[in-house]
Amino acid sequence: MTTTPSTTAADRVRAAYRVIEQADRPEVWITLRAEPDVLADAADVDDRVAAGAVLPLAGTVFAVKDNIDVAGLPTTAACPSYAYTPARDATAVARLLDAGALCLGKTNLDQFATGLVGTRSPYGAVRHAHQAERISGGSSSGSAVAVALGITDFTLGTDTAGSGRVPAALHGIIGLKPTLGLVPTTGVVPAARSYDCVTVFAATLPTAQLALSLMTGPDPADPRSRCWPSTTRFAAANPARIAVPDAAGLAPLSVDARRAFAAAAERFRAAGAVITTIDISPLLDAATLLYNGALVAERYAAVGAFLDTLPDAVASADTDPIVAGIIRAARQIPAHQLVADHARLDGYRATARALLERHDAFLLPTTVGHPTLAEVAADPVGVNSRLGTYTNFVNLLDLAAVAVPAGTADGSPFGVTIITGAFDDQIGIDLAAHLTGDHPPATYATGGVDLVVFGAHLRGQPLNHQLTELGARYGGTVHTAPEYRMIALPTLPAKPGIVRDTRRGAVLTGERWTLSTAALGTFLAALPAPMALGPVRLDSGEEVIGFHCDPATAATGTDITHHRHWPSYLADQHDRRAAISP
Repeated sequence: MTTTPSTTAADRVRAAYRVIEQADRPEVWITLRAEPDVLADAADVDDRVAAGAVLPLAGTVFAVKDNIDVAGLPTTAACPSYAYTPARDATAVARLLDAGALCLGKTNLDQFATGLVGTRSPYGAVRHAHQAERISGGSSSGSAVAVALGITDFTLGTDTAGSGRVPAALHGIIGLKPTLGLVPTTGVVPAARSYDCVTVFAATLPTAQLALSLMTGPDPADPRSRCWPSTTRFAAANPARIAVPDAAGLAPLSVDARRAFAAAAERFRAAGAVITTIDISPLLDAATLLYNGALVAERYAAVGAFLDTLPDAVASADTDPIVAGIIRAARQIPAHQLVADHARLDGYRATARALLERHDAFLLPTTVGHPTLAEVAADPVGVNSRLGTYTNFVNLLDLAAVAVPAGTADGSPFGVTIITGAFDDQIGIDLAAHLTGDHPPATYATGGVDLVVFGAHLRGQPLNHQLTELGARYGGTVHTAPEYRMIALPTLPAKPGIVRDTRRGAVLTGERWTLSTAALGTFLAALPAPMALGPVRLDSGEEVIGFHCDPATAATGTDITHHRHWPSYLADQHDRRAAISP
């Protein structure tokens, strides 16, 4: 369910509570706010909008996984005896509320965010939104189902081992997992602090991206929060280079799931992407470190001391035995084993970086199969492990991921995940948009510099690769103020010089590209004479960096200002040559 420009916040809230009543899925919620309380907040949002406030999320409702703080609502992490009531919102939640979104309540999860099944909660197993005999996926189970049922516009989850992606795949919705640290985890109950991430579920990619963008940014209270670096890439290479698993890497899938995956890969190939088959065994080997190695000690560090203090009767009533067993067992891990596993992890990270130097992204299945509740009950650990086959390594290797629907397999939704290197989130979102049909998406990455080009660096021209190889992002056609001349210079390849001339100048047409500050420096360092960069005034009055040419060099060329656009000049030259050819 989505909002329209004419929908008030109050209307959206009433619609959400009607769906909650009709769906009758109480296990989705741990704490559901009373409708009158949310309507009071909605009235405030509507008043602010009427007064002229710019609230990007006005008219939307969301829910929050119950290991993320919402001021005044209990945070339980799906363990009743762990509950506390925070006085402050988690940073991510506060930013959404400030943007006009309305929180309906807190959603159910696998206890302490430990699991991918959605059944490990004393508040009840969360059933799939549309197949009640099957699991919802976890640990962000309630959050995914709230979106899939159409209750919320988006929800917040967390992701350590795949909890923001597996439930998305099983429901045919979007799961956005950013680079670690881009969204602060202040006010989030840790599962494994070094690898925890706040994520977004939504029915559409633009909605998910908008929510994610508004939450992104450093927080002094979170020592692990990160800024966009000066080397951020804003787009994939052209053509995009995508790596897919070889036959062995796809062996865990059913025949029907392999067919669905191949169809997704073929859509990229048909669009011109270069698809390469790789051995993903190093990635899958890295995944085993999360639970089968010493890294699971982070889970004991998070809540182990709390579990150790629980009286047996309380522990029996409040804790899931599988979750408690995993966390308590980690208490015995020796420090030297943790050090050794960190060294192994460093090696796997180096391998992943090397693979991503040759590719823009990995395309992988999101998960393996869609188990029934009965199958999980019969083999809770084995089924959970299979679900994490393609997800467990992502945060360990400091990668970003976008889980998107990719048809169906074996009677259930099937999903794929686009996985990119740290801070290449924009590339993953762009590639995901190709599968969802949301093109072109808004820009998520920030901190770039706009550059206006007029000649050989335009799309389709011989030097455009110098921009795309630096991760530059095409931003559309632009027009200058009427104060520039265009000069055809005697260079190879041919290129124009742009000279400011407020008396004889005209409106010229160019292209806007966005690239990182580091990429701009690299571009400038390789720029040959007589080209230079400087401010260019656009017809809107905006000044951006663009190409210039000094007047002395311009005097050696031919004034082609009347063409206004470099391709128009090239086409004219082609026609003239054709006219005199025998």
